[in-house]
Formats: sequence, structure tokens, C-alpha cells
Amino acid sequence: MQEAITITEQPVSVSVPVGYSFTLRCRAQGHSSLQYQWFCQYQSGCRLIPGATNQDLPITAEQTQLYTCRVNDLHRNAVFSDWVKVEVHQCVARGLPPRLWQGEPVIVLNPQEQRVEVGQPLQLQCAAMGVPAPSYQWYRNGNLLEQQKRKKLRITHTKVSDSGTYLCCASNSHGEHWTNAVDVHIGTCGPEKFFAIFYYAGHGYEHLGRNYMVPVDAPQPYAPQNCISVQRILQKMQQQQTALNIILLDTCRKWYNPGRALSQVQPLEPWGNTVYGYSTSEDAEAYELQDGEFSSGIFMKYLKKHILQEKKVTHMLEDVLEDIGRDPLVTGKQVMEIKHTLKEARSLTDPICPSGAAAERWGHGQELPSRTVTFPCGARVELCFLRLFSNLMFVCAKPQPPLAHITEPQLLLHQLETDDVAIQRESCLDHVETLLASVYKREELDCVFQLCALQKIQTDVVLQLDLHYTQPSTNQRTCESLQTTLQKSLLRQFVSQRKDSQPAPARVCPQAALGLSTEPKGSLGTGSGHSLPSSSPSTFSSEPEENDESDLALPGPGQGRP
Repeated sequence: MQEAITITEQPVSVSVPVGYSFTLRCRAQGHSSLQYQWFCQYQSGCRLIPGATNQDLPITAEQTQLYTCRVNDLHRNAVFSDWVKVEVHQCVARGLPPRLWQGEPVIVLNPQEQRVEVGQPLQLQCAAMGVPAPSYQWYRNGNLLEQQKRKKLRITHTKVSDSGTYLCCASNSHGEHWTNAVDVHIGTCGPEKFFAIFYYAGHGYEHLGRNYMVPVDAPQPYAPQNCISVQRILQKMQQQQTALNIILLDTCRKWYNPGRALSQVQPLEPWGNTVYGYSTSEDAEAYELQDGEFSSGIFMKYLKKHILQEKKVTHMLEDVLEDIGRDPLVTGKQVMEIKHTLKEARSLTDPICPSGAAAERWGHGQELPSRTVTFPCGARVELCFLRLFSNLMFVCAKPQPPLAHITEPQLLLHQLETDDVAIQRESCLDHVETLLASVYKREELDCVFQLCALQKIQTDVVLQLDLHYTQPSTNQRTCESLQTTLQKSLLRQFVSQRKDSQPAPARVCPQAALGLSTEPKGSLGTGSGHSLPSSSPSTFSSEPEENDESDLALPGPGQGRP
């Protein structure tokens, strides 16, 4: 049997500033004429609103309140609409909402950075205005948090793995808006570590002057909340008052997903001494060369040639720009761009100049435990480990003072062949010149081994040391070998430590704040001039989800009905 009265349009919750005027609507159908009466919550029940007997209820927002509408016919049949919440924001920044506001989400409260002891509770909070009231969804490190769909994110007992970058999306039927991204540090009290050099390799894109780096595990199609803002990384550098901030981006600069809103980024401070080196111009792609098993971006190809020049960094980048401009493979396709606020003659070859406690912490942050091995002949070799980036480290074999009974020692460090570990020693100087040649002499490179992609290591890494020497008594050449094992758990720990601690750059000058990106989005075969197609724009749903928790208690079924 059909119900006598059916509500065809339910009122919707709203989130508005104080003084804002709007209308709640309720529509119903019945077999006879219908009458409407609006009620609001009053203490534990509800109260009739005098004169509110129309389908529409005009309201000027004064305080947060709950409302419902009763619809009855001439036969004493009656139904109630859903309870809806009118959330009123008393303190809103000037200019919010915008003059021509159509009800799209507007962030009025951003979460704040948190430092929390392991096991202690964590709470992040945000708020947004919107008509209808926005729904909320929290993200950590670009990954959706399934259970966190309210204004307040709560974790009762935090773990180290809860550390990361958090932000929230507020959305309704008019669109979506993102809060500022904030860092949450979970750990034990202790001195903060400082690290120099921020490194990134991967895809990227740009929109309205904002650059985004795309993680390898970003869902498809990815959105700003799945990516990392380059401008936010630069803010972290500025907070440490570094003497030179350099961002080198070898990524495409095409806007990937025009249907998505941008995350909020605070304006950069006018510190100056900031340099952007873009591999390509705005709204253009970046290309790479394929040479057998190796690939290299056009930008990186020429950057390696000039990066260690002892000249002003902008002049060095101009040399790179000119070389790219002369490359026939990218003529008319890729032109490098340089932007800067450099006010001093800074070079990448300037020494790192930390001081005091910052210097001590920065030094310790780069050094890893060393070990010493002894050959049967008695020769001792120290193995030193230098972590250059979060996923790249060098192993260097340093012979100790030679023994009297051996002469002409020659040391070789290499990895035993394995199938699982995608780590290969570069035997050609050309492939490591920008990182090793400036530190070691050519004859010392045989004693240096680089381990790449630490986060992908699945097995222990076994290195072999071969010591060639001459015995003075017989004048014969002899070789002795030793093996040393680098456990995968130790190597992976180096990566996780960098993640968990979320370190900030040291206050250093100037090369400590160098950002690199080496994997462009497009592809260019040598001599071919063909590019891969770019990803197509995606669609998205902006349907509102579950509403935020109420500051007021919604009456349950059968409660508070007039």
C-alpha cells in the first residue's frame, strides 16, 4: 500500500558564515492538500518555529542549529523530513566566502603540524563552508584513509608509521577544495636531525605556477592529493634559512587533470636566492634519450656537463639552456626555462657551511657506520658508507697504512653477480662523473661502489674485495679476496629512517638545498623525434559523502518528534 505522504525533496545541511542568509527547502506529495511545519532542536527535544509553515524556511545564520520539517495532510497522516544541521562559523577570515560564492567548499580552518610521542593520541582538525555542507576525506602521503571522513582526524595510539604528510579534501556537489598539507612527526623526544640535498626522480606536471611530483605508486588517474608540491618542499628549505635554494625539474609541465582542484600552498617568503631550472617551458613536455639499456633526459644530459662549473649558478644554467637550444632532436619541442631571485653570486661549488650544533647534526646525518676487514696477509681495509640521497649510497674501500712485507697494493671492490638485486657498478667514468669524479681520483674509482634504489632491494648484497699485491721476497704478484655482506634489513633501514624522521634541510650554503628530478614524462628515441602520448584527462565524482559529525546531538528514531 502506497504511503499517504512521500517527501520528494529533503532539506540539506549547510555550513555558512554568521549572518549569511539562505533557505531550507522541503517538498512532499500526498493524496490531499499538505501542510508544513518547521521545528528546530531545543535542548534534548525540538521546538516548533512560529510561523514557519511554508515549504521553504528562510534563515539568517546566527548559531549552529538542527532543523526538521513535519508534513501532514487532512487525514492526520504525517511524516518528518531528515534532521539537517546548519553549521555557523562565527570567525571567518576577511574575504571569505568570495563575493560570487555559489556554495562550493571554502576552507576556513587548516590542520596544524604536529609532533607526537609514540603511543600518544593525535588529532588533526579542519573545517570548510559549503552549501550543501561539505563531506571530508583525509589523506596521508597521498593515500586515502578509509576511516577518516570527518572534520577531525583522530588516532588514539600513534605509531611511527603514522608519521607523514596529511591533508584533507572537502567536497560537495559544487566541487572540492583541499586544505594545506601538514607534516606529522611520530617518535621519541631527541635532537632533530638535519639533512642536505633533496632528490626526486619521476613524473611531474604544472598548473598555475604550481609544480607537482608524482610518486610511482600514485593511483590512476592521479590528483594533487596523490602528489607532492614542489613549492611546499621549497617552503621547508626556506624555513631553514638556507643560503641558496635550487629546484631543478626534469619533468613535463603540462596540466594533467583539469577537472581537479588544487591543494592550497602558502605564499613563499621573499627570502631571495632561489633558483628554478625547468627542463622545458610552461605547458610543454620534457623528452629523454634512449640509448640501449640507458636512458637520460635531454636536460640531464647537458646538466651533467656543466653542473660542477665554478661559476654563478644562473650562468651555469644558461650554458645548459644554450646546449639544449642547439640540440636538433628537440628543436621546436623543448626549451629550457630559468627563473630566479638570486641576489648573490652563488655557485654549486661553494662549500657547505653549517655551524655549531647544526653542523654536528648534519655531519652525523650523512655518515653511516664503517667496518674494517683484514686480509690473510695482514692488510687492513676500512669500508666507509656515504648516503648521498635517501635511496642512493656509496661504499668506499680505504686501505689502511700498507704493511712492510707487501708492495704495490691494488684494491678492487665489486658485487657478486645476483639476479634479484638490480644494483650495478658503473665501470665507465662518464656515468658517475657528476657524483664521484669530484670526490675521488680516477685511480680510486675501483674502490668505490654505488648502491642505487635501496627501497627496492629484496636480498642481501654481497660485495667482494680483491687485493692484488707483490711479495718482495719472491717478486710474485698475488691476489687475495674477501667477501662482506650488507644485510637487506640494514639497507632498507636507511630508507625508512629518512621517511620516519621527516628531516628538514640543514642551514647550509649553498649546495645543501639542491633539488633534482631526472625522469621526464615524454620519450625521445635517439634521432627519431617521436614522443609518447600524454595521459588523458580524467573524470571525477563530486557527490557528497557522509556528513561531518554534529556538534549537536541528532535525535534518534522516535526521539524529539513534535
